[in-house]
Amino acid sequence: MAETDTDAVLERFVSEVPLVVPVVAVWAHGSLALGDFQPGRSDLDLIAVVESPLEGEQMNRLASVHRRLLGEEPAAAKLHCSYMARTALPGAEEDHVTWAHGTMLERPVTPVTRRELLDGGLTLHGPPPAELLPPLACGQLEEFIRRDLAEFWLPATGRPWLWLRDVWVDLGLLVLARATVTLRDGQLITKGEALAELPALGAPADVVRDIRERRYADPEPISHLWRVRRAARARAFVRRGIKRTLATSGNPQESPTGMDEP
Repeated sequence: MAETDTDAVLERFVSEVPLVVPVVAVWAHGSLALGDFQPGRSDLDLIAVVESPLEGEQMNRLASVHRRLLGEEPAAAKLHCSYMARTALPGAEEDHVTWAHGTMLERPVTPVTRRELLDGGLTLHGPPPAELLPPLACGQLEEFIRRDLAEFWLPATGRPWLWLRDVWVDLGLLVLARATVTLRDGQLITKGEALAELPALGAPADVVRDIRERRYADPEPISHLWRVRRAARARAFVRRGIKRTLATSGNPQESPTGMDEP
């Protein structure tokens, strides 16, 4: 089978990053590990376990590797990687050095990511996740999901302008469907499976079709009128769905302050 752009950037990443930082393991999660990866659309979500916390010069060298990959490998534009020190693996939701969107920043590795890794993370280098990552505490995943819905997504439904963007429509509906299934059944599902769940949750059929076409096809540009109408319908559906999900999962919290970007 011919090597794809994704294969090429992953091979280079796994071979070049250990030359500048002490890598113990590299794992993939998200759509690449769950079997719903769409080349050119899906992110390459990676976790690299390193021996110790990264510091100044190491981070500079690491950023140089990422920038070189970005300039030479098309698929590197979608590559995001959090670097977790081996000593920090037991810590829940701590911030870790992360390369994303062309820069170095700090982000937590959420319980959702940890669960994805433990359930079926793709091992690219070193030992598998189950040998290094401790299991989640009872209720930890569910608590995180409820908090994310209440503190981030519910406040976002009060900002109409956000929902004019494709990314908010796509993520808002898919996050709601995935959260609903996990809180109801204890299972993680892919974005493709979340799309299949949305009609049963009462999502507007034309909005679901819009998301599906954007993820799996090459849709025509949409009109301003449809963008405005879609934003209102998506926002209203997500808001109702979050309230319903929080109420039925034992946490009816509705109005904390959230963030402004997905």
